[in-house]
Amino acid sequence: MKKVSQSHHSSMNELNITPLLDLAFVLLVIFIITTPQLVNNLELNLPSAKVPPPPKQEPAKPNQLVVSATGAVSLNGQSLTLPELRTTLAALKSANPDVALVVKGARDADYQHVIRVLDIIQQLDITKMGLATETAP
Repeated sequence: MKKVSQSHHSSMNELNITPLLDLAFVLLVIFIITTPQLVNNLELNLPSAKVPPPPKQEPAKPNQLVVSATGAVSLNGQSLTLPELRTTLAALKSANPDVALVVKGARDADYQHVIRVLDIIQQLDITKMGLATETAP
């Protein structure tokens, strides 16, 4: 039997990893450079060439409801009794569900008269209602 010399046919027992490390470092540098651009993106609302929408219409003036010192009630200058006021407000509510009212009681009016008017407004479920006040002289 012939012996084969190991010196001429030796295989590499080690794997040269230098090119693999070079590749890993190149990929790492690429990821380090591109990552801040992905993280720091800003959302911008760029102007468009579209025509802006028309301005909204001004809201209608609220209806003025005045309670005098004697308990007389007037709606927009028209004198009404309490049952007439109820039917008029119901008609306004059916025509416009968002009807707005401003209630103004006279300074020397009995508070009960204003409460009766406010009760009618509440029963008709009119929610856009304000109370007018006067500034002190």
